[in-house]
Amino acid sequence: MVVVVDDDDGVRRALANLFHSVDLNVQVFGSAAELLQSKLPDVASCLVLDIRLPGLSGLDLQNELAKAGIRIPIIFVTGHGDIPMTVRAMKGGAIDFLTKPFRDQDLLDSVATAIGRDQRRREEEKSISSLRTLFDTLTQREREVLAMVATGLMNKQIAAELGVAEITVKVHRGRVMKKMGARSLADLVRMAEAVGMDRAKP
Repeated sequence: MVVVVDDDDGVRRALANLFHSVDLNVQVFGSAAELLQSKLPDVASCLVLDIRLPGLSGLDLQNELAKAGIRIPIIFVTGHGDIPMTVRAMKGGAIDFLTKPFRDQDLLDSVATAIGRDQRRREEEKSISSLRTLFDTLTQREREVLAMVATGLMNKQIAAELGVAEITVKVHRGRVMKKMGARSLADLVRMAEAVGMDRAKP
């Protein structure tokens, strides 16, 4: 899905036709306020955004979306770009900054890059969400063992830290591997990092 925000009706129509011509779904808005009042699509998408808009500018909208934690990739288009504006947009995480008139192909290339990036982010978030669900099934002791394994401690060292037998640590570690669906120690460490496990404090 491509979301277009431009106050020029002719530009909105032209962009919608361009995106439809390559089988992309399109939502169009005439202002930032209109977009903020609607629900963004829950699919891989990107935002093609004019810098100069009535009311909230494109850069202000970029800021509002960031504050709301909405991470849709943004491609700015403008007839009045300058260097400070471009720098601000790119620092805010924009994928591209195109000055009108631009080639259709340049915009389509940027859109393909942006949607690809959003797709990867969504897959990553889905994967982390699945890991968190598995992590929630661990007991408190299993979490402690996982945290220590993630810092690189050996079974013997973990046993000493927890004041238990080494065989007990092995049992806990085996259960953690099984519950998390880890194929190897490296896999388990990667999973621990993905769910943001705190480093174990001796």
